[in-house]
Amino acid sequence: MVSKERVLTVLNHQGADRVPINYFGNPGIDRRLKEHFGLYADDDEGLLQVLDVDFRCIEPVYVGPKLHPDIPERGVKVDEWGIHRRWVEHPAGGYWDYCDFPLRNATQEEVAVWPMPNPDDYDYSMIATQCERHKEYAVVIGGQGTADIINKAGMLRGTDTALLDLITGDPAGALLTQRRTGIQLEVLRRTIEAARGGIDFLWMGEDLGSQNGPLIGLDLYRERLRPIHQEFVDLAKSFGLKVMIHSCGSSRWAFEDFIEIGIDVADTLQPEAKDMAPECLKKVFGGRLAFHGCISTAGPVATGTVKDVEEYCKKTLDIMMPGGGYCFAPTHLLQDNSPTENVVAMYETAKTYGL
Repeated sequence: MVSKERVLTVLNHQGADRVPINYFGNPGIDRRLKEHFGLYADDDEGLLQVLDVDFRCIEPVYVGPKLHPDIPERGVKVDEWGIHRRWVEHPAGGYWDYCDFPLRNATQEEVAVWPMPNPDDYDYSMIATQCERHKEYAVVIGGQGTADIINKAGMLRGTDTALLDLITGDPAGALLTQRRTGIQLEVLRRTIEAARGGIDFLWMGEDLGSQNGPLIGLDLYRERLRPIHQEFVDLAKSFGLKVMIHSCGSSRWAFEDFIEIGIDVADTLQPEAKDMAPECLKKVFGGRLAFHGCISTAGPVATGTVKDVEEYCKKTLDIMMPGGGYCFAPTHLLQDNSPTENVVAMYETAKTYGL
């Protein structure tokens, strides 16, 4: 099978020639993997090919004006939404960390005039070309930051304020979500139209769990978040696309709602989080919801030996592969503390054992 056929077959809960494979990595491990395989530092496509990755993500490029200035004296980068990020070093590498939260105390009136990108300011002209270039792969639009309400609001207002906004219905928080998701929906619609049938599925995101339980209650999810998620699902389904949603931590409690609104695939599946054991997920939801992820970035890949990684990946494949409905991927970006040989073993196991 070519990659596209393999992925779509598995997402329809049928068996394929091998398990579909996906990859995400932090800058440190990404650099070391490219060095290991003799690739140039900017050869992203080469790394995907050597790892036999079956997915390709595409997106329109923002070409509009700089809406929010960077703060170079503090090393802060600011994107078109006004989100502040700074690079923070740690012993194993580094990470872009969110900071400042410029709308933490903003009023509804201030949120109403906060500069945001116009859908006209994205370049859709190369979307069809990108789809044609990747026509043998499963082509994805969106990502973990698409349709997510808690995370993105938290990046601008702080997570504590974002959660309080959900509970209280604060007008400023509600308007922020309305404006941002409305723009995202329109950008996605134009992207799908520009692709002329070349896109296979939409990837959404909403972190709903901590390691120990839900971040919010089911009633609050249904009142505040589910209607917005439904809009994104409906858009994708109107074009015949599959839909995957990313949710960190203990998020199984929302899976029945995911199924009801038309989501096809659950992503991340942190096995160490409460109620997220692979055996239980497969038993309860297998055949109704496909899975993507489940290879912990905090487990043997980061802390074990090559043999530990091989045994861990084999066990996960034994549980999740039968009957289709599983794509092999890390639960998050592979972290910089993961030994290169462990990550190589992870992908070699998927290719040789996931047949």
